[in-house]
Amino acid sequence: MNKIVILIHCSDQKGIIAAVTNYIASIGGNIIYLDQHVDSDQDVFFMRLECEFAKDHFNLDTIKDNFSKNLANPFSMSWSIQLQERKPRMAIFVSKYDHCLYDILSRYSTGELPIEIPIIISNHHDLSSVAARFSIPFHHIPFTKETKESGEKEQIAVLEKYQIDFIVLARYMQIITPNLIALYQNKIINIHHSFLPAFPGAKPYHSAFNRGVKIIGATSHYVTEELDEGPIIEQDITRVTHSHSIEDFIMKGKDLERMVLARAIKLHAERKTMVYNNKTVVFS
Repeated sequence: MNKIVILIHCSDQKGIIAAVTNYIASIGGNIIYLDQHVDSDQDVFFMRLECEFAKDHFNLDTIKDNFSKNLANPFSMSWSIQLQERKPRMAIFVSKYDHCLYDILSRYSTGELPIEIPIIISNHHDLSSVAARFSIPFHHIPFTKETKESGEKEQIAVLEKYQIDFIVLARYMQIITPNLIALYQNKIINIHHSFLPAFPGAKPYHSAFNRGVKIIGATSHYVTEELDEGPIIEQDITRVTHSHSIEDFIMKGKDLERMVLARAIKLHAERKTMVYNNKTVVFS
């Protein structure tokens, strides 16, 4: 069997679900999953379908052409159709912190994440040994104020060479350039602690500890030009008390960053996220 994933959003109108499901049935498809959501404030309709086709009833290009003519154009849809079995190609950007990198690569090596990782890019040499341990090519691309323009060009060249579909910032401690964001719109995923904007700076856990916070958290989001303000994909928290040390805060924070980033990667790779008006619709 061949399986596809269809993502749709458009203005809310009568008959969308019936039109889509009837179309799938008419071309010999079987819908095995369907979920939909209507943003009543914006009057926008969202839908995700998983469909399967017998080998003799399947031609992806024909399905896309017919879908565009018979459904997408009449309903003015934004849409995508992807082969479910095709694993998206993900590049990892990293600096010196290794906790998220190790977690991603461990999950990847055990088959937990439905992705391919052809390349790791870093502005430092420190984690090249980690890439070597998992047999993934490692590219060191210096990135400073003085080398930003050349660094961006080299980053883009490497991403194009490896045919990268999306990027994950596994604690990459540099600001992504507008050109790269434009090339990978809603396809760059970041992770950070959830103390922003209350506790910015180099030592947010120390600041939060000194204020006696009772929860700490992590947020994973798509990258936009507005720093750390992109559409949120996944979040989580854990409680802390006066009995926890700063070291406890940092350890718990790293654990949350690992888990939240892994969930966000999986949701994106399984085509379960849709972005609209700087928010996400995340299907189960």
